[in-house]
Amino acid sequence: MSAAPRRLLVVWHSFTGATEAMVGALLQGAHAAAGDAVQVSAVRAADAVADDVLMADAVVFATPETLASMSGAMKDFFDRSYYPLLGRCEGKPYALLVCAGSDGHPTIAQLRRVALGLRLKEVAEPLLVCTQAQTAEAILAAKTVPEAELARGWELGALLAAGLELGVF
Repeated sequence: MSAAPRRLLVVWHSFTGATEAMVGALLQGAHAAAGDAVQVSAVRAADAVADDVLMADAVVFATPETLASMSGAMKDFFDRSYYPLLGRCEGKPYALLVCAGSDGHPTIAQLRRVALGLRLKEVAEPLLVCTQAQTAEAILAAKTVPEAELARGWELGALLAAGLELGVF
């Protein structure tokens, strides 16, 4: 009898398509690396609940940076889920994906603080994609993510799925 597949969850939000494109690349990498050995799912932050995280073996939080912070939808997810998760997911592997106009580090720091409070275990360096959008028009415009950045998303997905499949974390 074969073991049940491990589960990789991506909780994500996107305004202009960059984060969504990166999540798509991450999912492709995860599927390519582990096939049916890892069940991969992506749930929009607005639809995600604490039970989604509890049922997963590893989680990726993917968000655009908005005013030097995670997006409102991602914050809402944590507002709704933090206390239901508290004390119930210690040591669960996680990774971060942040799309930012220029910096992204404040958002990474904020997400890491939430993860620290939940006692999650970071298993990969945060994936930061800077779009260099600096004007109101550029910030609000739909984004096309360069292939090199999408490849980094693919690699993160492959790493996480392979790690789950091999029992590394």
